[in-house]
Amino acid sequence: MVILLHGYGSNGDDLIGLVPYWRDALPDTVFLSPNAPQPCPGAPGGRQWWPLTSFSPQARAAGVREAAPTLNAYIDGQLATYGLTEDRLALVGFSQGTMVALHVGPRRERPLAGVIGYSGMLADPDSLAAELLSKPPVLLVHGDADPTVPVAALQQARAALDPLGLEVSTHMSRGLGHSIDEAGLRLGGQFLSRVLA
Repeated sequence: MVILLHGYGSNGDDLIGLVPYWRDALPDTVFLSPNAPQPCPGAPGGRQWWPLTSFSPQARAAGVREAAPTLNAYIDGQLATYGLTEDRLALVGFSQGTMVALHVGPRRERPLAGVIGYSGMLADPDSLAAELLSKPPVLLVHGDADPTVPVAALQQARAALDPLGLEVSTHMSRGLGHSIDEAGLRLGGQFLSRVLA
């Protein structure tokens, strides 16, 4: 199972567009792309995992903590529906969805197969060491020309995750903005094939 977590102001229809790139390599995999729980102001049809009323580290940490129980409940429900265990599940996030995925993944008691984070960051790095329950492998992909979430967030996430013993792979795409390119799709597919094999 792969659960795709969209970014701020988008919705579940967005990331489901990644599935054709990965379907052949993962033929026996169910792909799910839920809507974030809250409507997003000013974005018709758009959703948010939490409101971006402030960009302070404290607001990000509070926001991702607000969103985590919703995602955990969704994960638990889908695993039960499909009769799967956590080691058969990967999370793939983009932007705000990456923040939720990187928050929830290592705080789940049973390790997930893996977490891919595109164009995101660790939203609550300070509490991670104390709350770490499992160590899923992580792939972080970021454009070095991202105007929305600076590419420095990739290195900051790696610097927080590495010392805790998580296996972290990273890729920076030259000239890429807040998006996913062919290289990121290819690396994501390779990562999913490996962790879900």
